Amino acid sequence: MGIPFAIYPSFVIYNKDLFDEAGLPYPPARHGEPYIDENGEEREWNIEILTELANKLTVDINGEDSTSDAFDPENIVQFGWMNQWTDARGIGTFFGAGSLVDENGNAQVPEQWREAWKWYYDGMWNDWFIPNGPYSGAEFLQGPGGPFSSGNMGMIHIHLWYVAPWALGDADFDWNLAATPAYNGKITAKMHADTFGILKGCLTPDEAFEVLTYMLSKEHAPELLNIYGGMPARISLQDSFFQQYQEANFPDKTDINWDVVREAVAYADNPNHESWVPGYQETSDRLNEFWDKLSNTPDLDVDAEIDALIEDLQKIFDANRE
Repeated sequence: MGIPFAIYPSFVIYNKDLFDEAGLPYPPARHGEPYIDENGEEREWNIEILTELANKLTVDINGEDSTSDAFDPENIVQFGWMNQWTDARGIGTFFGAGSLVDENGNAQVPEQWREAWKWYYDGMWNDWFIPNGPYSGAEFLQGPGGPFSSGNMGMIHIHLWYVAPWALGDADFDWNLAATPAYNGKITAKMHADTFGILKGCLTPDEAFEVLTYMLSKEHAPELLNIYGGMPARISLQDSFFQQYQEANFPDKTDINWDVVREAVAYADNPNHESWVPGYQETSDRLNEFWDKLSNTPDLDVDAEIDALIEDLQKIFDANRE
């Protein structure tokens, strides 16, 4: 799509204060490392362990967590988990890369996406460790950087662009970065990227190339990358980026686990979750409608909703091939 400029790997951000309050060890700092539980036992860092932690970090107004029989789901004041600021494709990719388009150009939902969506729906409406639609609008989750920066969210999965002063600069709690958990033994840390390109219809391609060369140069790219909050796609600029970015944006927080960001590049989703689909706007609208229904409707047959989604996407794909 263009020349890569800034890349934004994804990872877990967790609230250290809430982990400390619950007496829970932190998530692994490196990909592939085990989770060391409160009993000192090594366990694979996977979706199962993440779910256990998220349940223990979800607390009601009486201080009961969601593993307790006394837990009150009508009065939750703290949640354990959220795949923050992404769509259904991004949430599906948490369980593995895939596409809504199969090898023949027809509509599909990859099996791992189906499982991810069912897991997320259960987290919203049955296990209560993920804020559903109504809870997402609750005042106690409205921080400057959304639910996590409110201080009432244990963990989220999100991209590097979130680790910025506008989202976390005023946080009154301690936080850090951790590895994405595995699903069925495989880690997928979805990737965002900013790319630059000169389109075929450009009226001044030579001048555009000169500007692009300037913006991508070793001398000037770091200035723009610090503004973007994006890891350089250019490998020769990566070593110095995180030190410069921290000094410019988080000078007093010296424990940020930048290594996990570097590592996450190796686990990027392929195909990317934002890859091409026929009739993009119509597809996006239908996908958002599907996710809004899941987020705001209890007691759904999620498999049936997914099957209906595939049927509708097929109609959209067919109409955009004619």
